[in-house]
Amino acid sequence: MTGIVRMAAAAAPFGRDLAADFARIESIVGAARAAGVDLLALPEACLGGYLAHLDGGADGPPALRVDGPEIARLSAIAGDMVVCAGFCEADGELRYNSVVCVDGGGLLGHHRKVHQPLNESASYASGGSFDAFDTPVGRIGMMICYDKAFPEAARSLALDGAEIVVCVSAWPASRTAPSDDLAEDRWTRRFDLFDRARALENQVVWVSANQSGSFGSLRFVASAKIVDPGGDVLATTGTTEGTAIAELDLGRALATARRSMAHLRDRRPAAYARLAPEPVVV
Repeated sequence: MTGIVRMAAAAAPFGRDLAADFARIESIVGAARAAGVDLLALPEACLGGYLAHLDGGADGPPALRVDGPEIARLSAIAGDMVVCAGFCEADGELRYNSVVCVDGGGLLGHHRKVHQPLNESASYASGGSFDAFDTPVGRIGMMICYDKAFPEAARSLALDGAEIVVCVSAWPASRTAPSDDLAEDRWTRRFDLFDRARALENQVVWVSANQSGSFGSLRFVASAKIVDPGGDVLATTGTTEGTAIAELDLGRALATARRSMAHLRDRRPAAYARLAPEPVVV
């Protein structure tokens, strides 16, 4: 992709009321469109809210199909923008924590969360891959929340040609040693560190959306941001609700970051033997 791309990442609260969620999404998309945004990332579980507790309780979000009316409505709202949004996906008897990328023409990409923290596996099945895909704004890879704690996930997307990685989250503050000031919370610091490190080590643009406010027993750290391929934060909401917006010449930014020290080019896979797939025992 060449040329200027204007990107936005939202920090906003979402709950079980789909009508209210769509009203909030329409408001965020409308403001982003007025600001000339080409790519917008909405948080994990913005359609129906995240889990109220991480104990496998029954109060889960509504399960939606990728080919269902809710995703079609999201596509219609997106129009000429590219929009990424998280939801609980129904696939037969299974439920997945998923994210879609859409524009007015329909589905562009789809990812199911692979890495599951604490007891999230009691509510969701796990996805099994990280795959990039082409969009009108460039080649995108997606992941969800805890996925970004694993460097192999982002590296897989970068090796698949991702120029932009969109990470949607419902990342909470610490539950065991919380800080009254979210900006000083250790889980806020970790959230920000992962965003910057993954952008830098893969020399990609990183678009990070997150829930804000509280839901159930969880308090979210917000901190939506845009990070350039050098690991520098171009825009952030801080620990409050809002939308971080930044633009850059995508092709030039990637070429500049990779001009001298190209991390993907300079890899030595033979030295990383322990990262090879483990043999399947039959």
